[in-house]
Amino acid sequence: MRNRLFSCMALLLVALHVAAEATVITMSSLGLKPDSRVNATPYVMKALEECRKYPEAVLTFEKGRYDFWEAHTTLRDYYETNTYDVNPKILAILLDEMQNVTLDGQGSEFIMHGRMQPITLHRCKNIALRNFSIDWDIPLTAQGKVVNSTDQYMDVEIDTEQYPYIIENNQLTFVGEGWKSACWSIMQFEADTHFVCYNTGDNLGWVRYHAEALKKGVVRLKEPKGKPVPYPAAGTMLVLRHNTREHAGIFLFHCDGVRMEQINVYHTGGLGVLSQYSKDLTFNAVNVAPNMAKNRVLSGHDDGLHLMGCSGLVKIENCHFAGLMDDPINIHGTCSRIVKVLSPTRVQCRFMQDMSEGMEWGRPGETAGFIENKTMRTVGTGTIAKFEVVNKAEFIIEFSEAMPASVQEGNVLENLSCTPDAEIRNCHFGSCRARGVLVSTPGKVVIEDNVFESSGSAILIAGDANYWFESGAVKDVTIRRNEFRYPCNSSQYQFCEAVISIYPEIPEPDVRYPFHRNIRIEDNTFHLFDYPILYARSVDGLTFLGNKLIRNTTYQPYHYRKEGITLEYCRNVRIGRNQVEGDVLGSKVKLDHTARGSVKFVQNNFFKIAK
Repeated sequence: MRNRLFSCMALLLVALHVAAEATVITMSSLGLKPDSRVNATPYVMKALEECRKYPEAVLTFEKGRYDFWEAHTTLRDYYETNTYDVNPKILAILLDEMQNVTLDGQGSEFIMHGRMQPITLHRCKNIALRNFSIDWDIPLTAQGKVVNSTDQYMDVEIDTEQYPYIIENNQLTFVGEGWKSACWSIMQFEADTHFVCYNTGDNLGWVRYHAEALKKGVVRLKEPKGKPVPYPAAGTMLVLRHNTREHAGIFLFHCDGVRMEQINVYHTGGLGVLSQYSKDLTFNAVNVAPNMAKNRVLSGHDDGLHLMGCSGLVKIENCHFAGLMDDPINIHGTCSRIVKVLSPTRVQCRFMQDMSEGMEWGRPGETAGFIENKTMRTVGTGTIAKFEVVNKAEFIIEFSEAMPASVQEGNVLENLSCTPDAEIRNCHFGSCRARGVLVSTPGKVVIEDNVFESSGSAILIAGDANYWFESGAVKDVTIRRNEFRYPCNSSQYQFCEAVISIYPEIPEPDVRYPFHRNIRIEDNTFHLFDYPILYARSVDGLTFLGNKLIRNTTYQPYHYRKEGITLEYCRNVRIGRNQVEGDVLGSKVKLDHTARGSVKFVQNNFFKIAK
């Protein structure tokens, strides 16, 4: 106790010392008052320039509402991963090559107007963002409520103040400050739980429904060819998607040591927080979830926290995600295809996804892996000596030594220097359109003490060099003490083969060359309404031990897989010591190109090999 007291006192003294050194700049001293509705952009940019004058600065906002309009914003081109090339980006708040700055909103609301990127950090170091929320008066995604439903149409009530719309060419078209876009997708949420409705997913399809105005705030939607459709029941909440992913809420570009805490990202027009080629990041109580004060079930247009090409340690703790139209957390790298071997040391490569084009894929001194794209086997590594841009889609890399002789056109490169360790703890993954955590990094990964209510798979460990080109074969993953609640995997999306899905896309898998390694799933609690618990493909070293399996009957089984565990091209697997409550359905283990002798069952085993 005495040592702990001394430690606390020491930490307090350090904090006081840091606070004493930092210069505090208040927005009110520069003339910006809360709740004034004036354009905050020029004031904030002036304040940030003032911060540059000091070795350490804290910029504070008096608690209240601050509005950001396009006037006085910075226009800059950014090629943001998993984001469409809509340039220049409109930047409301830009920290450009700054260090040792804290931006403290003290509980303020930052309200955006129009299609803009709220906060951008460009080549910054040791930046802290805390205590504010980001939202839009007119969101870039809309929602409504079904008030009447038949098999021929549904009548949808829409809040015209939050989601103003017109009917144009028989299309439901939303309008905002300087933009308009037609609805192109619909998601269904339960009104009481705000879960994605059971077994719906993207079932309403990707058609533009014929729209007819019934009265102000009520629109009738029906299938354009008049075909009967199982429309949602009255009372169902709908997310009406109409925008494109064109910017992030907070964008980190080549940053180091950024800390975020107590931030609510209520809405974005694309990814919530995008970290690209950044290092040593901390997210504590960064929530990407609906603004309940505005009766919303929707939050972001796409992923919550998206980390591409990062390094060092990424810590994500005490965060909450819900109402997203894609995955709450996605950590990965980017593969590029070799289109031409120019010499023993030089290759020309191409970004194969249009939402990757334009990125600076590598830098001198970094290590690249050469991957044979059919088996996904890494055949060697090389050190980058030179990176040369050919055009937005292609680049040339020169290595400091000769490449492996087997490298040929069609193979891919993976940047092995841009692969972080990740710790994800004490987070709540509420119901979103797709999965929960996507992780593809060879660094050390710990996912523990979280709660999952994901509509699709709670955890997806993927990786591919043929479709999404998201790289990162895992080498050390621990999944423990998590609670997987009954909504998990209650709708079908890409790669959702089980509550935990390990699904690298490998055209020609070979059990001799496993893609993933050393994945431990231990001491978790699963509330299961369906059969599939774990699906694993091409893993060497997989354990499923000490988990509690509890039958839940809220939903009816629907998944096409009828085995609890499926192992494809796996080896060195251990299963056992799992406790079972109720008539858990998935007791069978399916082996596909997995030798029976490579699967070891230990004590108190519930699972049996399927015949």
